[in-house]
Amino acid sequence: MNSLVTKTRSFLNETGSISKFTARFFSVGIRPRYEVKELLTQSYVIGYRSLPLIALTGFIMGLVLTMQLRPSLVVYGVESKLPIMIGIAIVREIGPVITALIFAGKIASSIGAELGSMKVTEQIDAMEVSGTNPFKYLVATRVLAATLMLPVLTVLGDAICLFGAYIGVNMHTVTSYRLFIAQVFEDLSFGDFVPAFIKTFFFGFAVGLIGCYKGYYSSKGTRGVGNSANTAVVLASVMIFVIDLLAVQITDLLGLN
Repeated sequence: MNSLVTKTRSFLNETGSISKFTARFFSVGIRPRYEVKELLTQSYVIGYRSLPLIALTGFIMGLVLTMQLRPSLVVYGVESKLPIMIGIAIVREIGPVITALIFAGKIASSIGAELGSMKVTEQIDAMEVSGTNPFKYLVATRVLAATLMLPVLTVLGDAICLFGAYIGVNMHTVTSYRLFIAQVFEDLSFGDFVPAFIKTFFFGFAVGLIGCYKGYYSSKGTRGVGNSANTAVVLASVMIFVIDLLAVQITDLLGLN
């Protein structure tokens, strides 16, 4: 019983701390003066360097998804509907969520470890002494870069995933790429693209914010830095599913599903 009370209190304290950190980002982080050079650097590090991993996982995901779906569709004699099903599944749900989870695994841990190391070695304190606002320079730039880069990576990941699905389809039948794309987009609508794209901004914001929060308040020692990196990945992954659930509920209420 005492353990449950302690865990509940710890959860509420953590939720309150993250809420304060988020409020600080909107009250301090997005005000001028902007650290444009650092933002561009972080966009390159977070976006461009994540692309190979996103591309590889996207290609494999499209290939495996096709191989898994095809036998079931063959049983019911609707194998021709395979590109349509794959297109809807990838664009609406699988592409954004899987890309965000891969992104969280790479970026949230990286940011958590980087800022955690800076916290432990007192580099963040030194920045404050030298007159540099570490929250704007370190946190705001990384959160904004993650928020802007994940939607781009998701679009590219979806395209590569569809290419993997095209390869999977052609392992059993011969289909031209033009026909495959036409079938994929046959049943996709505005309500499929826009909500899936918009929620990736929230995924990216959550990943960047939680990675920075865990690193910024990392405890002393190498174990503290390691814990910051690990808990950042876990918490960011949970937040992605929570945001996805809310997004599905909202789009359902708006009649976009």
